[in-house]
Amino acid sequence: MKLFFINEFFAAKIRFFLEKKGVLLDIMKFLSNFAPNFQMHIKIHCMKKQLSLVLSLAVIVAFCFTSCKSIQKPLAADYIQATPQPLELIAGQVPVTINVTFPANWFNKKATVVATPILRYEDWQATGTSYTFQGEKVLGNGQVISLKHGGNAVLKASFAYVPAMQKSELFLVFQAKIGNQPIDLPSIKIADGILETVNLLNAATEAQSIAADKFQHVTKEVYDANLLFLIQQAELRVSELKKADIADWKNAVTMADRSNKNIDIEILTYASPDGGYELNEKLSEKREENTKKYLAAELKKENVNTPINTKYTAQDWEGFRQLVEKSNIQDKNLILRVLSMYSDSEQREREIKNISAVYSTLADEILPQLRRSRLTANIETTGKSDAELTALAASNPKALTVEELLYVATLTPEAAQKETIYNKVVDLFPNDARGYNNLGVQQYAQGKISEAEDLFKKAANIDSSLPEANLNLGFMSLANGDRAQAEQYISKASSAQGFSNAQGLLLVMDGNYAKAAQAFGNTVSNNAALSQILSKDYSKASATLNAIANPNAKTDYLKAIVGARTNNLSEVTTNLKNAITKNPALAAKALKDVEFAKYLKNSSFLQAVR
Repeated sequence: MKLFFINEFFAAKIRFFLEKKGVLLDIMKFLSNFAPNFQMHIKIHCMKKQLSLVLSLAVIVAFCFTSCKSIQKPLAADYIQATPQPLELIAGQVPVTINVTFPANWFNKKATVVATPILRYEDWQATGTSYTFQGEKVLGNGQVISLKHGGNAVLKASFAYVPAMQKSELFLVFQAKIGNQPIDLPSIKIADGILETVNLLNAATEAQSIAADKFQHVTKEVYDANLLFLIQQAELRVSELKKADIADWKNAVTMADRSNKNIDIEILTYASPDGGYELNEKLSEKREENTKKYLAAELKKENVNTPINTKYTAQDWEGFRQLVEKSNIQDKNLILRVLSMYSDSEQREREIKNISAVYSTLADEILPQLRRSRLTANIETTGKSDAELTALAASNPKALTVEELLYVATLTPEAAQKETIYNKVVDLFPNDARGYNNLGVQQYAQGKISEAEDLFKKAANIDSSLPEANLNLGFMSLANGDRAQAEQYISKASSAQGFSNAQGLLLVMDGNYAKAAQAFGNTVSNNAALSQILSKDYSKASATLNAIANPNAKTDYLKAIVGARTNNLSEVTTNLKNAITKNPALAAKALKDVEFAKYLKNSSFLQAVR
């Protein structure tokens, strides 16, 4: 560095000034932080003696400017990008990702910068995770940023949401130093917040689930029995005719109230596969004739006039295969392999007889069961008509089964009549959980929430697996903010109507909006439309909202949000007016809602929310 020569008087004046101001030592310390190895030899000569080393103030200022001019300059906001814009409430948190670009020739090699996202709202602030960056000559654990080339960094933060954050601003706050010398870098505003549209979700508006009845206008019952024959015989044996299953079969057919029943009878006769085909065919046909003759006589005695359908099978290879599969006989797999390899009856029989070790077992245990006549009765019963059921429910409910009473309740749209019928179910069938659940649904619809909850719990106590009661309790737990309890209930409600909507609610709360919209499917409700708005499917959301039969204030408010997100001012103002007419409190909400922030200076918008 060039030496400077000044007279003794002027040098003394400089020294006196610096010492008086108390800055000489600070300046020298400051310089040493930047260039500890820099040796400065500036001599001031005078006529009588050599003075102590003094650096010209101009040189000091010039040196400082050269050493730290880059990092003293604030980082431009253009180099910082926060996502999303504006900030958004997701699953109870306000997450943000901040991308920072440090330009070339900005980051001093000896500098350390700590960047902290801070969300400021009202008189409070929430502090995010701090990130440390350092120059190339700093020893530390921060991310190193090159002076020559600059660098990029990604900062992530998440703030626990409180309602006061709706109007808030996100800043990136810096603490910087070069060596040990603090550097003042201003905070930079990087985002506004917060979209809290997800808070419009309301589990309490979900339709409660009715437990279904099992009533059928026409019921079908099938009765089977077998008459066995001796080998190569077709005569019916008395011992077979007196068997209990034959007696039960005859009773089911002959004792039926034939005024409301349709009876179809079928006889299938068989012969076992052993023996020649022609012999077995004649034998099976004879068994069919004898069985039909006997059965026709028995039905005539009881005045049962119904046709008897018959069919015979010469060799019952299919029955043989089924019995072998169910048995534990030796070489079972070998026998089944023979059946699969050969289709010719005689060859099958030969191959099976060659398995001498098991043929005697087949002859004793399997083949006798195949020499039979199978009796099948298909009985269709037609129940009471809707008019008969409704009349009995009013005049003599005791004459109805629980399934019939539960069914009658579905025949009327009148809530009062439904409640009356469900009260009868509870009185007459106190151990059936469905009555309590369905009565609870009626109470809930009337706004009797506490009474409804008691009835749902009563139903669950009677039958803890009743899906509808669990689903209804799950909806109530969600409405009360008890997510953990709700998940326990909903996990046992997979077969209940409305289960997919419960899944949709949980997915929205988790911030998984696309899957939530899939879960709601074609459901027409405010909650379904909200999931579509949050997943940015505005066309589907608009269609859902327009399909709601009885739109309420929230329906109109959601329509206004769709208008705002699709830049349709007319939709915003029209629907906000409708929403505020139904619920005046929404005017104040709209003025604070970030969804409508870009319209706050628009006269049409301001007129709509007045």
